[in-house]
Amino acid sequence: MPTLAPLPALVRARVHDWMRRRQGPDVLPVRLERRRLYILPTGAGVAFGMLLFLMLLAGLNYGNSLALFLTFLLAAFALVAMQQCHRNLLGIAVIAAHAPAVFARTTGAVHLTLANPASLARAQVEAAMPQRAAVAADLPAHERQRLELPLPAPTRGLVRIERLRLATVHPFGLFRAWTWVHTPIEMMVYPRPHGSLPMPAHSGHKSGVRPRGGSDADEWLGLRPFRDGDSPRQVDWKAYAREAPLLVKEYRPAGSELRLFDFAQLTDPDTEARLSQLARWVVEAEAHGERYGVALPG
Repeated sequence: MPTLAPLPALVRARVHDWMRRRQGPDVLPVRLERRRLYILPTGAGVAFGMLLFLMLLAGLNYGNSLALFLTFLLAAFALVAMQQCHRNLLGIAVIAAHAPAVFARTTGAVHLTLANPASLARAQVEAAMPQRAAVAADLPAHERQRLELPLPAPTRGLVRIERLRLATVHPFGLFRAWTWVHTPIEMMVYPRPHGSLPMPAHSGHKSGVRPRGGSDADEWLGLRPFRDGDSPRQVDWKAYAREAPLLVKEYRPAGSELRLFDFAQLTDPDTEARLSQLARWVVEAEAHGERYGVALPG
């Protein structure tokens, strides 16, 4: 018989489902408008409210006008704090969110870009993924800020994040304003490069790829930044004329032999160990600029 979920977790799930239906899926960039923001008192805010209530009772009971004045003054202070907390998130734009691929057993990151189009700075803006610690940052006026949210990658596969939370308790920690941005983020986790086997010999296959922008004996690889000692004939002068950085064209001899990394040729019974060995070979081949292929079952 399945066990029932804890009540707080069930309530949070229902609230998240309601918020998602209310807001709908988000397509970046997203601007945080009033209808997207929620605000509630923090633990300190609840304690502050109880203190005000006790002060009010004492002032009324003893007819102390000074106590009543102080109570209403602090209540006005709390109302201003609530308005400022809500305003600290209002208008912030979520520009982009993506997670570069990483290897297993490492820590990746979600790169989140926030923009503050207002003329006032925003302080202590927190960004977090579900069940993860928040990362806080200050957003200067009319500027963008890039945040990196750590995301562990213990195993290979596709890590999918359904939503991000933005929150703030600024200025006094009495209230918390927050919102959810429902945009899917995917992080590809490759097998961890590991193994002691030497790279297999070339398979004897030829590349047969002709270059693009080079001679018939060369294969076009791409552009890289200029380094001392590079030939001026390899510089991409057309790109430089368009005010691009100084770039150098890279070629590789066409017809170079291909290394084939075959999963079936590995004898280790552990599938993860085989994939780790293949990953190490791929990393080495990339580092040496060699042509390679990977053969996987299925």
